[in-house]
Parts: sequence; structure tokens; C-alpha cells
Amino acid sequence: MTVIEAFLHYRFMQNALVAALLCGVLCGLIGVIIVEKRLVMMSGGIAHTAYGGVGLGYLFGFSPLLGAVLFSLAAAFGIGTLRRRGGARTDVLISLFWSLGMAAGIVFVALAPGYPPDLNSYLFGNILTVTSGDLWLMLGVTALVVLLLLALFEDLRSYLFDETFAAVSGLRVRLLEWLVLGLIALTVVVLLRVTGIMLAIALLTAPAATAAMLTRRLFPRMLTAAGLSAGFSVAGLVLSFYFNIPSGATVVALAVLTYATVLGVRTLRRRRTA
Repeated sequence: MTVIEAFLHYRFMQNALVAALLCGVLCGLIGVIIVEKRLVMMSGGIAHTAYGGVGLGYLFGFSPLLGAVLFSLAAAFGIGTLRRRGGARTDVLISLFWSLGMAAGIVFVALAPGYPPDLNSYLFGNILTVTSGDLWLMLGVTALVVLLLLALFEDLRSYLFDETFAAVSGLRVRLLEWLVLGLIALTVVVLLRVTGIMLAIALLTAPAATAAMLTRRLFPRMLTAAGLSAGFSVAGLVLSFYFNIPSGATVVALAVLTYATVLGVRTLRRRRTA
């Protein structure tokens, strides 16, 4: 059976394809913001803190993704608040939230009644297990991100490239920062079923970093990153179907290899020009 026939006949393959496209667009848009504001490590901390919410969901019998949303938002706003108030280094705060979230998830799962669930799909992703409910969540978050970026594009561009100038110009920089942190948290939750907690940070950064080497303007960069990320997601899904390999790891490997290739070509061109 070919992958096209699988897409036509199997619902789980159709769900996986839609999830790949939605996550690709979402990662491309938010990834550019993460790379530009140098929030890569914070994104990793939020992603790993989400594991505590997954464990909490299993302990009390509600959706693990809902628990991940709560923990991710708490981590994003908690790190942002403590960083603003000072008194602790940002990297220390991130590492503490990172470790606490993972530890809480392990404890919650251990306390859950019955046999412990298999959480590998949340750690490393499995796009083939995406449900219709997951798709609605992805669609809602993607629509929210697109609408907010379109409505606040000029303000966000000022905030991304010159935060001081944006504050002097009268923009509510603090509110924009909370908005960005909240969107990062929601994006991380969406990625849990596609790439997993361990690999989410790579898909958030690699396509955006690749796009930054291809164009410097913000809007074309977001479009390029979204296209690259969606392409990696779909290609990883197809390769995982034919070679029976993990989909999340395949998507991330394609994204990182593409970044390395573009970086190598760019370096060679600069040396030749010099």
C-alpha cells in the first residue's frame, strides 16, 4: 500500500496529515519569534514543565493535554514574572521549572491507580496517535496565533527588534511579553503529540533559524519558516510510514539536517566571496 492510499483509506493517517500541516504552520510562526527574542531555552523549559501536567491528568482522570496547558502556562508566566522582578538568573529559573515539571510528572504517574501508562508518545511524539479532539485543539491554537499575529503585527515587530524603542513609543511591552509567552506555551502543548516534549524545541527553532538565513524581513521569514516546518512534518510522516521509524524523530532530523545544509552552503559562499 502506498502512502497516498493510506491517506485515502485510514482516518488516523488523515488526522496525522492535518496535524502535520497545522503544527508546521504554528511552529513556523512562533518559531521566528522564539529565535528573534532568544527564547529557545525558555521554550525548552516550558516544554519539559508540561510533563507535570500530563502526569496530573493521568492521576486525576482528565485530559493530559489539558494538564499540559495548565502547567505550560504556569511555567511561562512564572518564569516571566520572576525574571522581571529580578533576584535570580533566567537560566537558573528555567532549569528549576524544567526539573520540577519532569519530577512532578514522574511522581503523579507513579501515584496514579492501576498500571502506569505508556507516556512515550508525550515524550517523543507519535503523530499517528492524534485524535479528532487533538486536531480541534491544534486548529484552535493555530487560528488564535494567526489572528493575533495579523492584528498585532506592527506592534510585535517593534517589540521583537527594539524593545526599548517600542516602550518609548508607548507600546505596552509587558502585555506583549505575556502574550508571546502564552502563545509559546500553547504551541508547546500542540507539539506534544507530534514531536513530543524532548524534540519540540528542535522543530520550534530549526525551521525559523533556516528561514532567517534565507530572508531578513519578518513577514517573509514567518511564511518561509511555516512552509519549511509544514514540509518537514509531512515529509517525516511519509518517511515514517515507509520505513517504520518514529515520526517525531524523523521530522526533527529533517529540520536539523536542512538547517545544517543551508548553513554549510552559506558559509562556503561567504568564503568564496571573501
